[in-house]
Amino acid sequence: MTDKPELLAELTASPARRIMGVGSQVCLGILMLAVAFLRPPASPIALLILLGLGGLAIWQARNLWKATSLTIGLTEEGLWDNSGTLLTTFDNIEKVDRGVFAMKPSNGFLIVLKKPMERRWRPGMWWRFGRRLGVGGTPAGRHARDMADRLTMMIHMRDT
Repeated sequence: MTDKPELLAELTASPARRIMGVGSQVCLGILMLAVAFLRPPASPIALLILLGLGGLAIWQARNLWKATSLTIGLTEEGLWDNSGTLLTTFDNIEKVDRGVFAMKPSNGFLIVLKKPMERRWRPGMWWRFGRRLGVGGTPAGRHARDMADRLTMMIHMRDT
């Protein structure tokens, strides 16, 4: 029997933000496809672009729906999503940035890593690029703030 690490904080997508984000993407895709079929442009290249972008928007809506069904959990070992993907280990976190000018997701926070990790992206929940990990997007702002505050406190305790 394996002991699961204690969950210190959890972050889920807000249902309203999830529906608005996916709905916007679907509407954009349908609008582009409708223009392509109902009022096709004279240029075949423009028609292909409209069809491609419309399909891409609908495909992205599907990805957004799947990604926002995930939850992000904070344990003493690090950040994980409920699919088992490790976002980062706690030892690899250098600092948490919630500043106004931080390149962070909406309603989220940025984690600066000590060592770069492979690029990954879960639309609306988190992204990782090099030494940067952005968490947020569709989650409620106060839940993301709570997780960022807890992480900041843990880092401060670790470094002192």
